[in-house]
Amino acid sequence: MSLLPSRFTSYISDTKTGVAIANAARDWAGTSGVTWLYIFKTLLAALLALGVAMKLELPMPRTAMTTVFVLMQPQSGMVLAKSLYRICGTIVGLLAMLVLISLFGQTPELFLGATALWIGICTAGAARNRNFRTYGFVLAGYTAALIGIPAWQHPDAAFISAMTRVTEVTIGILSSGAVSALVFPQHVSEQISRVNRARFTAFADDVLAILSGRIDRAFLEALSVRIVDETVNSEAARSAAVFEGPDTRLRNGRLTRLNAERMTTSTRLHALSQLIARLRAARADVVLAEIDALMAGIATPLRHARQDAAHADDVDAFAASLAATLERGRAALPGRAQRARNRLGSSATALDFDTAVDLLDRFLDSYIAYTSTYLSLNVAAHEREQWAAPYEPRTNPLIAAVAGIRAMLLTLVLSTFWIATAWPSGALLVLNGGAICALVASSARPSRTAFQMAIGTAFAAVIGLIVMFVVYPVIDGFPLLCVVLAAPLALGCWMTTRPSLAGYGIGYCIYFCFLTGPDNVVAYDPTSFMNDAIALVLSMLMASVAFELFLPPTMRGLRKHLLADLRRQVVFACTESAATLRARFESRTRDLMYQVRSISRDDPAANGESVEWFLSVIEIGSAVVDLRGAMAGDTARAAPDAAPAWLDDCTAACRAIRMLFESPTPKASTAATHAVRIAIATLQRTMQTTDAVRPAAPHLQTALGSLHVLHSALAAPDSPLPAPNDDASAPGRAR
Repeated sequence: MSLLPSRFTSYISDTKTGVAIANAARDWAGTSGVTWLYIFKTLLAALLALGVAMKLELPMPRTAMTTVFVLMQPQSGMVLAKSLYRICGTIVGLLAMLVLISLFGQTPELFLGATALWIGICTAGAARNRNFRTYGFVLAGYTAALIGIPAWQHPDAAFISAMTRVTEVTIGILSSGAVSALVFPQHVSEQISRVNRARFTAFADDVLAILSGRIDRAFLEALSVRIVDETVNSEAARSAAVFEGPDTRLRNGRLTRLNAERMTTSTRLHALSQLIARLRAARADVVLAEIDALMAGIATPLRHARQDAAHADDVDAFAASLAATLERGRAALPGRAQRARNRLGSSATALDFDTAVDLLDRFLDSYIAYTSTYLSLNVAAHEREQWAAPYEPRTNPLIAAVAGIRAMLLTLVLSTFWIATAWPSGALLVLNGGAICALVASSARPSRTAFQMAIGTAFAAVIGLIVMFVVYPVIDGFPLLCVVLAAPLALGCWMTTRPSLAGYGIGYCIYFCFLTGPDNVVAYDPTSFMNDAIALVLSMLMASVAFELFLPPTMRGLRKHLLADLRRQVVFACTESAATLRARFESRTRDLMYQVRSISRDDPAANGESVEWFLSVIEIGSAVVDLRGAMAGDTARAAPDAAPAWLDDCTAACRAIRMLFESPTPKASTAATHAVRIAIATLQRTMQTTDAVRPAAPHLQTALGSLHVLHSALAAPDSPLPAPNDDASAPGRAR
């Protein structure tokens, strides 16, 4: 009997140990395990590509291995997307190279000048586009230089060189795609599902905080900026996930719609919170008490639903409960608002209250749509799949042109150096310099990225020198070759998984393969090896210098140009056709803000100014979209109470706001404020006339609320817009 407690205790202890080990194993598999799985798959794909290329006796098997390191990503969809654009870019570059050689093959200066122009055009295209489409443009320029510059010296072999190049690249593409899709596949769609669940609950917490009264500016700015980053990242993931399988393609429209509705919901929430914050600053306590009571009536059931979900840990059940709660809250809002409105009477703050109710109603409508779309992702087919407003990025043409000119000038400078010195590795210097310029142009810090790649390449040259001239001569056979290459390649792969070392790792992996990757007949030429290594490092250093000297992306003038483009999105909202205008405005504005933030992250003052302009643009532009929607509706045109006067005054207000954001001056600010006031007065008279006969139509209240939001935003003391000329109209005055 005395042994029973000890055995029982031992069993409990062993069980606890086993559970702890299992938990630790799961934690490792979800963190470091993913990293090491990626490293293993990358090595497997690289060695597979090398083996196939060597078996086919292609002249440069290292090209196939290098392609794998350029393509490999943790998720299969990203690899497949990148592979598609890589092969398209390679084919376009090949055709361009054949044209350039046929036209300028006898004249080195013209050929190199035409090649520089082509690289510049492709670099501008890369800067103009998004996600992996950028990579296709980079490869179109890089391939033309990589094949064309060596082949130009032997034009009779240009076509054969091009075909073998495409074959080697294709082997690398097929190897990376096969390994990524078949060996422990990691899918972007699974990541999207996890991220959507996390963002849904996080956004619900933010909504609950704001409806409960948290309106401080720092919190609102952080929320708006976070939505910007998440929006752009979601679109990038979605564009890659469609390559993985039919399940994601069946949900592609809903994923786009989910992103758009989340943007709209956050904009509605921001407009509501800004109005309340300004009422607090004006100490409008009476109307605030009524608005807070309405918001509390929405927040309380939301809080209960969130607490129940936290205990159950079921996001989908929470979403279903949330949708039902929001529907009930919105259905009860008109009655509760009318009772509160009766208590307020016809006070001066009645317009503030009516506008807040309208904003709250529109927010609930958007939030219900966002929740419904989220729930629809659980089924393969759904009516919400029909969505006619794709995500529309916005890239400034000047930024793209600067990137293209920079790459072209660098290629011309390096070509001049090559011709002047007749350096044997000058061809490599020229083709790699332009390619690096295009490759890093889309990064947040291109100069730093190019410099890191140069350091990584120098490190790869040192390791490669040892492998090439010390290890290769003493091994025999492909298995031993794989063993020798595994350790140095694994080191480079590991560096690419660390954000602080990613630039070094990319340079190391790609150019270790380029310098040291074995061919079927290995040429042991230390002089050529060192010349090539110096050319590669020098080309990256020159690219880094080019980004610092020639209109660097962080230059104040370029940032101001981007801010001007950001302001012009209000002009876009004032002038474009109403169809899909809301989704287009939301996506373009956030895409531009993402670009502005990427070049001003290290400058707190510049970043703060950018955020101020973004918040002003998103609030005023959204109000303009709502106003134009109310004006363009059939009800507005057909209703007998819709006298032309209010429509004309609203049109004049939109025109004045457009002129203000085209050229922000005190005079334009005065004109815009005055035009909005006139439109408000005219619309109020129209509604008073209507009230005497029958209740005002909903589109009139929407138009009036939108105008009041515009007036509030123009008069805000924290607005980045210039103050009007008239002191009485200066921002920050008491209403």
